[in-house]
Amino acid sequence: MSSRADRLVVALALSSGPLLSLGLARFAYALLLPEMRADLGWTWSQAGALNTANAAGYLVGALVTAPMARRVGTGRSFVLGALVCTAALLLTALTGEYAVLLVARTAAGVGGAWAFLLGAALVAAAGEAGAPARSALLLGLYYGGAGGGMTVAGLLVPWLLDRAPQGAAGLQAWQLGWVALAALGALATLVAALAVRATDDPEPPRAEEHRSWDRGRVAWLSAGYTFFGLGYIAYLTFVIAFLQQQGVGLRTVAAFWVVVGVAASAGWFVWGSLIGRLGGARAMQVLMVILAAGTVLPVLLPQNWAFFVSGAVVGGTFLSVVTAMTVGVRRVLPPGLWTSGLAFATVAFGVGQTVGPWLTGWFSDVLGSLGAGLVLSGVLLVAGAVVALPQREPPPRPV
Repeated sequence: MSSRADRLVVALALSSGPLLSLGLARFAYALLLPEMRADLGWTWSQAGALNTANAAGYLVGALVTAPMARRVGTGRSFVLGALVCTAALLLTALTGEYAVLLVARTAAGVGGAWAFLLGAALVAAAGEAGAPARSALLLGLYYGGAGGGMTVAGLLVPWLLDRAPQGAAGLQAWQLGWVALAALGALATLVAALAVRATDDPEPPRAEEHRSWDRGRVAWLSAGYTFFGLGYIAYLTFVIAFLQQQGVGLRTVAAFWVVVGVAASAGWFVWGSLIGRLGGARAMQVLMVILAAGTVLPVLLPQNWAFFVSGAVVGGTFLSVVTAMTVGVRRVLPPGLWTSGLAFATVAFGVGQTVGPWLTGWFSDVLGSLGAGLVLSGVLLVAGAVVALPQREPPPRPV
């Protein structure tokens, strides 16, 4: 790639991967969950299980990411993931059958894993050798795409729910919301395909390397990342329903979700220097404690100003945890094992985020309070920060 500016443009274009896989296919579900639950008569456990299905699909996708990259190519697999995600969004719009919705959410998770992980591999390959700070900046811009997706969804979905007539075109308002998300997904897929044409496919790990490398080198980092998966997902699944229980209207919901999305996109600029100074593992621990505080704030102070502060803290922090993990893996492992190391950590994370939505929904059903589920999530995040303490990595080089 000829210049630093070219790398920035490519990283921004590739960020259509997390925009689609996270911002639209996973997190926008929170905006539509209250309408879907009211229309379809779900318990909180059933509502949470749909995001558990999404996370389970993500876990399956992560497990086959490295083999797919070897056989199909990193760029092609990245675009295929975006296509699968978009098709799953459209399927979600076309049915109210719970079993079919479970299949659609699972498929969105599988495609989302390919689009998210392999896009990160493409961005990492586009980074500048010997310039870790600039490479980390590219990754931060890439992950920030998820915040862009959340921002667009926050502007569009509540507006549709407020204005779409019930039964328009034979669809409920929440179904029209999914149609709109699928249309955005198609646009993101086109951008992803164009971005891949401007990148060089990184060399995927050989099969024997993928099988034999020492996973203990990133074991504590991955264990802490598992707790991150358990804890963060509940907030981004249930917080809108919690706010509506507190009497918050759709316009405030839209503003809140835009704050979360904008903060997610801008999080790197707040926390990037911290990650550079502390290294991946230590920065991840600090960020998880901050994230826990933001998660429980709406329960402790159920007021509008606290809701928006919470959204800014959570939005501005959770993707930086992902960036910190990525930096940690890159510092501990040689370049040839980056894809395998990230896949391993993501599988550990996927186990956590698969259990997290159902666990929080079940806990909320048992105690009769969504707030209790958010508090549980905060506790799990702090536990993850403690679990990751033994992780060691080479000290960051001076920037």
